Amino acid sequence: MRRENAGQIRILEAFFSALVIFSAFAVSSNIPVSQNVSRSSDLASIGMQALIKLDFDGSLGRYIDDGNWTGLREVLGVVLPEGTSFNLTVYNEQMVQLNSAVISNSEFGSQTVTCAEYICVSQRSAFHSYIVRLYLAMAA
Repeated sequence: MRRENAGQIRILEAFFSALVIFSAFAVSSNIPVSQNVSRSSDLASIGMQALIKLDFDGSLGRYIDDGNWTGLREVLGVVLPEGTSFNLTVYNEQMVQLNSAVISNSEFGSQTVTCAEYICVSQRSAFHSYIVRLYLAMAA
């Protein structure tokens, strides 16, 4: 009688082990989706920090006031982490695009893109405010 129970216990043990393994696969397939969401918000935070760093000493406003789009592209390439694709657009108060040149380091393709929006004020005697949109994606 004990031997019969031992065989049944082994079968139940094998069944529950298989159930645990398949449950682990089912749960783990959902993990990358939540990581992409946090990665996107991390990227937006990185973009905002880069814009704040550039505006801390008034550099961002000077680049925009002078129309130095090449210099702005170069400094963004230095401030942002390696492997980050970006595209920056500058607007005035009426949402008219000011940058005549593309301020970007690559194309996004099919990557997930996030946006950081920042309001910059010129430090010259004439008051100008600008809306800066920085689109970011991790290079594939």
